[in-house]
Amino acid sequence: MTSEPIDPKRQAILSGATRMFLAHGYRNVSMEKIAQAAPVSKATLYNHFDSKNALLAAVISSLCESLLQTMTQLTIESNGVENNLTQIATSAVDLIYAEDALAIYRLVVAESPDFPELGQLFYQSGPQAVLTQLEGYFRQLNADGSYHIADPVFAADAFFSMLKGDLHLRCLLSKTLRPSADEKKRLVSQVIAFYMRGMLHAKS
Repeated sequence: MTSEPIDPKRQAILSGATRMFLAHGYRNVSMEKIAQAAPVSKATLYNHFDSKNALLAAVISSLCESLLQTMTQLTIESNGVENNLTQIATSAVDLIYAEDALAIYRLVVAESPDFPELGQLFYQSGPQAVLTQLEGYFRQLNADGSYHIADPVFAADAFFSMLKGDLHLRCLLSKTLRPSADEKKRLVSQVIAFYMRGMLHAKS
Protein backbone atom coordinates (compact mmCIF):
# COMPACT_ATOMS: atom_id res chain seq x y z
CA MET A 1 0.00 0.00 0.00
CA THR A 2 1.49 3.32 -1.07
CA SER A 3 0.96 6.26 1.26
CA GLU A 4 -0.41 9.45 -0.20
CA PRO A 5 1.89 12.49 -0.11
CA ILE A 6 1.55 14.45 3.12
CA ASP A 7 -0.22 17.79 2.67
CA PRO A 8 1.41 20.19 5.19
CA LYS A 9 -1.66 22.47 5.28
CA ARG A 10 -3.99 19.56 5.97
CA GLN A 11 -1.70 18.25 8.69
CA ALA A 12 -1.52 21.70 10.28
CA ILE A 13 -5.33 21.93 10.26
CA LEU A 14 -5.72 18.48 11.83
CA SER A 15 -3.14 19.30 14.49
CA GLY A 16 -4.78 22.63 15.29
CA ALA A 17 -8.26 21.09 15.35
CA THR A 18 -7.15 18.29 17.66
CA ARG A 19 -5.65 20.79 20.12
CA MET A 20 -8.75 22.98 20.04
CA PHE A 21 -11.25 20.13 20.40
CA LEU A 22 -9.38 18.64 23.34
CA ALA A 23 -8.83 21.96 25.07
CA HIS A 24 -12.30 23.47 24.60
CA GLY A 25 -14.70 20.69 23.57
CA TYR A 26 -16.66 20.35 20.35
CA ARG A 27 -19.45 22.86 20.89
CA ASN A 28 -17.11 25.67 21.98
CA VAL A 29 -14.82 25.50 18.96
CA SER A 30 -15.67 27.33 15.75
CA MET A 31 -14.12 26.85 12.33
CA GLU A 32 -12.69 30.36 12.68
CA LYS A 33 -10.89 29.40 15.90
CA ILE A 34 -9.52 26.27 14.25
CA ALA A 35 -8.21 28.35 11.33
CA GLN A 36 -6.44 30.62 13.81
CA ALA A 37 -4.94 27.65 15.67
CA ALA A 38 -3.62 25.98 12.51
CA PRO A 39 -2.81 28.75 11.47
CA VAL A 40 -4.37 29.01 8.01
CA SER A 41 -6.89 31.26 6.31
CA LYS A 42 -10.58 30.40 6.56
CA ALA A 43 -10.59 29.88 2.80
CA THR A 44 -7.82 27.29 3.09
CA LEU A 45 -9.63 25.58 5.93
CA TYR A 46 -12.87 25.30 3.97
CA ASN A 47 -10.98 24.10 0.90
CA HIS A 48 -9.93 21.08 2.95
CA PHE A 49 -12.97 20.58 5.20
CA ASP A 50 -16.47 21.89 4.52
CA SER A 51 -17.76 21.55 8.09
CA LYS A 52 -16.74 21.03 11.70
CA ASN A 53 -18.23 17.52 11.55
CA ALA A 54 -16.03 16.65 8.58
CA LEU A 55 -13.02 17.98 10.44
CA LEU A 56 -13.72 15.92 13.57
CA ALA A 57 -14.18 12.83 11.39
CA ALA A 58 -10.78 13.51 9.82
CA VAL A 59 -9.17 13.91 13.25
CA ILE A 60 -10.54 10.52 14.31
CA SER A 61 -9.53 8.89 11.01
CA SER A 62 -6.04 10.32 11.39
CA LEU A 63 -5.71 8.72 14.83
CA CYS A 64 -6.75 5.36 13.34
CA GLU A 65 -4.57 5.65 10.23
CA SER A 66 -1.62 3.60 11.48
CA LEU A 67 -3.86 0.73 12.61
CA LEU A 68 -5.83 0.73 9.37
CA GLN A 69 -2.62 0.72 7.31
CA THR A 70 -1.32 -2.21 9.33
CA MET A 71 -4.51 -4.15 8.69
CA THR A 72 -4.72 -3.26 5.01
CA GLN A 73 -1.18 -4.48 4.36
CA LEU A 74 -1.73 -7.92 5.89
CA THR A 75 -2.92 -10.80 3.74
CA ILE A 76 -3.62 -14.43 4.53
CA GLU A 77 -0.31 -15.34 2.85
CA SER A 78 1.84 -12.98 4.94
CA ASN A 79 3.66 -14.03 8.12
CA GLY A 80 1.06 -16.47 9.44
CA VAL A 81 -2.21 -15.76 11.21
CA GLU A 82 -0.79 -15.47 14.73
CA ASN A 83 1.89 -12.99 13.62
CA ASN A 84 -0.67 -11.00 11.64
CA LEU A 85 -3.01 -10.77 14.63
CA THR A 86 -0.09 -9.79 16.86
CA GLN A 87 0.73 -6.91 14.51
CA ILE A 88 -2.90 -5.79 14.49
CA ALA A 89 -3.17 -6.07 18.28
CA THR A 90 0.06 -4.14 18.83
CA SER A 91 -1.08 -1.30 16.58
CA ALA A 92 -4.57 -1.35 18.15
CA VAL A 93 -3.21 -1.14 21.70
CA ASP A 94 -0.94 1.76 20.73
CA LEU A 95 -4.04 3.55 19.43
CA ILE A 96 -6.53 2.58 22.15
CA TYR A 97 -4.31 3.79 24.97
CA ALA A 98 -2.84 6.86 23.24
CA GLU A 99 -3.43 10.07 25.17
CA ASP A 100 -5.17 11.86 22.29
CA ALA A 101 -7.38 8.85 21.50
CA LEU A 102 -8.52 8.58 25.12
CA ALA A 103 -9.19 12.31 25.22
CA ILE A 104 -11.23 12.22 21.98
CA TYR A 105 -13.22 9.28 23.37
CA ARG A 106 -14.03 11.26 26.53
CA LEU A 107 -14.98 14.28 24.42
CA VAL A 108 -17.40 12.33 22.22
CA VAL A 109 -19.04 10.56 25.17
CA ALA A 110 -19.45 13.86 27.05
CA GLU A 111 -20.93 15.78 24.12
CA SER A 112 -23.01 13.07 22.39
CA PRO A 113 -26.18 13.71 24.48
CA ASP A 114 -26.34 17.24 23.01
CA PHE A 115 -24.85 16.30 19.63
CA PRO A 116 -26.03 12.74 18.85
CA GLU A 117 -24.38 12.88 15.44
CA LEU A 118 -20.96 12.97 17.12
CA GLY A 119 -21.34 9.42 18.42
CA GLN A 120 -22.24 8.09 14.98
CA LEU A 121 -19.47 10.13 13.40
CA PHE A 122 -16.92 8.73 15.86
CA TYR A 123 -18.09 5.16 15.33
CA GLN A 124 -18.07 5.34 11.54
CA SER A 125 -14.70 7.12 11.33
CA GLY A 126 -12.84 4.81 13.71
CA PRO A 127 -14.22 1.63 15.32
CA GLN A 128 -16.51 0.61 12.45
CA ALA A 129 -13.76 0.95 9.85
CA VAL A 130 -11.36 -1.12 11.96
CA LEU A 131 -13.95 -3.83 12.68
CA THR A 132 -14.86 -4.08 9.00
CA GLN A 133 -11.21 -4.61 8.08
CA LEU A 134 -10.75 -7.42 10.61
CA GLU A 135 -14.05 -9.07 9.64
CA GLY A 136 -12.81 -9.05 6.04
CA TYR A 137 -9.54 -10.71 7.07
CA PHE A 138 -11.41 -13.46 8.92
CA ARG A 139 -13.66 -14.04 5.90
CA GLN A 140 -10.50 -14.42 3.79
CA LEU A 141 -9.25 -17.09 6.19
CA ASN A 142 -12.56 -18.94 5.85
CA ALA A 143 -12.50 -18.67 2.07
CA ASP A 144 -8.90 -19.92 1.97
CA GLY A 145 -10.03 -23.03 3.81
CA SER A 146 -7.30 -23.02 6.45
CA TYR A 147 -9.54 -21.85 9.30
CA HIS A 148 -13.17 -22.13 10.31
CA ILE A 149 -14.44 -18.96 11.98
CA ALA A 150 -18.14 -19.48 12.61
CA ASP A 151 -19.02 -15.81 13.09
CA PRO A 152 -16.45 -13.34 11.70
CA VAL A 153 -18.45 -10.35 12.98
CA PHE A 154 -18.44 -11.63 16.56
CA ALA A 155 -14.82 -12.76 16.26
CA ALA A 156 -13.68 -9.27 15.23
CA ASP A 157 -15.66 -7.61 18.00
CA ALA A 158 -14.31 -10.05 20.60
CA PHE A 159 -10.73 -9.44 19.46
CA PHE A 160 -10.82 -5.69 20.07
CA SER A 161 -12.97 -6.04 23.19
CA MET A 162 -10.32 -8.23 24.81
CA LEU A 163 -7.67 -5.59 24.13
CA LYS A 164 -9.77 -3.00 25.96
CA GLY A 165 -11.61 -4.61 28.83
CA ASP A 166 -11.45 -3.10 32.31
CA LEU A 167 -8.09 -1.43 31.67
CA HIS A 168 -9.54 0.88 29.01
CA LEU A 169 -12.36 1.95 31.31
CA ARG A 170 -9.90 2.72 34.09
CA CYS A 171 -7.75 4.74 31.68
CA LEU A 172 -10.80 6.74 30.59
CA LEU A 173 -11.62 7.51 34.22
CA SER A 174 -8.08 8.53 35.16
CA LYS A 175 -5.88 10.75 33.02
CA THR A 176 -2.76 9.43 34.79
CA LEU A 177 -3.34 5.69 34.38
CA ARG A 178 -1.94 4.48 31.07
CA PRO A 179 -0.11 1.18 30.47
CA SER A 180 3.65 1.15 29.96
CA ALA A 181 5.26 -0.33 26.86
CA ASP A 182 5.96 -3.56 28.75
CA GLU A 183 2.38 -3.73 30.04
CA LYS A 184 1.00 -3.25 26.52
CA LYS A 185 3.31 -5.94 25.17
CA ARG A 186 2.18 -8.35 27.90
CA LEU A 187 -1.49 -7.55 27.19
CA VAL A 188 -1.04 -8.30 23.49
CA SER A 189 0.76 -11.56 24.23
CA GLN A 190 -1.93 -12.75 26.65
CA VAL A 191 -4.82 -11.81 24.35
CA ILE A 192 -3.26 -13.47 21.30
CA ALA A 193 -2.50 -16.70 23.19
CA PHE A 194 -6.05 -16.88 24.57
CA TYR A 195 -7.63 -15.88 21.26
CA MET A 196 -5.74 -18.44 19.18
CA ARG A 197 -6.87 -21.23 21.54
CA GLY A 198 -10.47 -20.17 21.98
CA MET A 199 -11.65 -18.38 18.84
CA LEU A 200 -9.76 -19.58 15.78
CA HIS A 201 -10.04 -23.19 14.74
CA ALA A 202 -7.52 -24.37 12.17
CA LYS A 203 -8.67 -27.02 9.73
CA SER A 204 -6.54 -30.15 9.70
